[in-house]
Amino acid sequence: MQADTLDGGFADPATDAAHAFRAVMEAMARPGTLREITGATPPAPLSPAAGAAILTLCDTDTPLHLAGSADTEAVRAWVAFHTGAPFAGPENCTFAVGRWETLAPLSAYPVGTPDYPDRSATLIVECTTLAAEGAALSGPGIRDRAALSLPEVAAFRDNHARFPLGLDFLFTCDTSIAALPRSTRVHDAETV
Repeated sequence: MQADTLDGGFADPATDAAHAFRAVMEAMARPGTLREITGATPPAPLSPAAGAAILTLCDTDTPLHLAGSADTEAVRAWVAFHTGAPFAGPENCTFAVGRWETLAPLSAYPVGTPDYPDRSATLIVECTTLAAEGAALSGPGIRDRAALSLPEVAAFRDNHARFPLGLDFLFTCDTSIAALPRSTRVHDAETV
């Protein structure tokens, strides 16, 4: 087993996982806000934020889909060693990670069922930049309005229209994370 596989996990697993979990939950509770999430050093091309999210959210019962350039032998070995998460195609995953363009089409992922809307996927979208600007957000967890640099608007509008079904999204860049739950309404920046 290579050193890259063994390295990069949480140095203090209990404390680091608790801090990372709180960052993810705060991001989900307050869509559009950026949070710092640290503690992981995954192999390239994953960002530290995506690595920390994977270490926090994935385990042996949460199938993970690696999309596009995220699907490397080094990433697979690192995820397998640190989480034990099984790898799956988009149609059978609980979580997926990759760049926006490689996660398409969104219709490939489970969106839950009327009886079990929680049986949907969460997509961890790796971004080049992540900022509290751009598309306007409204809905639960947002006092007046929030903004987030989304890769597009239409896909997230369509996703919200399916509520309570739909996908949830985590956006990662370097050590920053932001979330867009399916309950959030997305508007063009100039309409708000």
